[in-house]
Amino acid sequence: MKKLVSVVIRTLNESDYLDELLSKIGGQLRDRYDIEVVIVDSGSTDNTLDIAKKWQAKITYIKKENFSFGRSLNIGCKFANGEFLVFISGHCIPVGDDWVANLVEPLETICGYTYGQQSGRDATKFSERELFKKYFPNESRVPQKGFFINNANSAIRKDIWKKYLFDEELTGCEDMDLAKKLVDD
Repeated sequence: MKKLVSVVIRTLNESDYLDELLSKIGGQLRDRYDIEVVIVDSGSTDNTLDIAKKWQAKITYIKKENFSFGRSLNIGCKFANGEFLVFISGHCIPVGDDWVANLVEPLETICGYTYGQQSGRDATKFSERELFKKYFPNESRVPQKGFFINNANSAIRKDIWKKYLFDEELTGCEDMDLAKKLVDD
């Protein structure tokens, strides 16, 4: 029996990219993993939810006034059924039909939290592109030294998430906070 992976996507008016993202998720190899998509929406007023429904995503909600990155991820993780949780931002697009497998396979044997490379889009600012070059090398480093992680494109075992949860009070870096707890433990 294949293991279930839940792809958790935080959305707020992501209709410009969501259809492409869900299409790429739909095209993922499923020889090792089954995949469900979980949308955590914080009040979209565009086509986002219609697109999610078209792709049969499971949808849950967070009120905009209650939003934090950590809280929205915790809501999505709790709502998800998968043994592995993959995170991707609603405006990101995975590269390759083995994206899910590449993020999840190391979780089965050598680590508890992984992240994938990011490169940006046409509208990405120069400073962000420079950060991508620094933190997202062309070669994989498993395991890596330190605790860098980025929830725009990452995965964690659900049992690890349950042990630590994302800090809902942080205004950012909830991913780095949880990764540091893993390293310190």
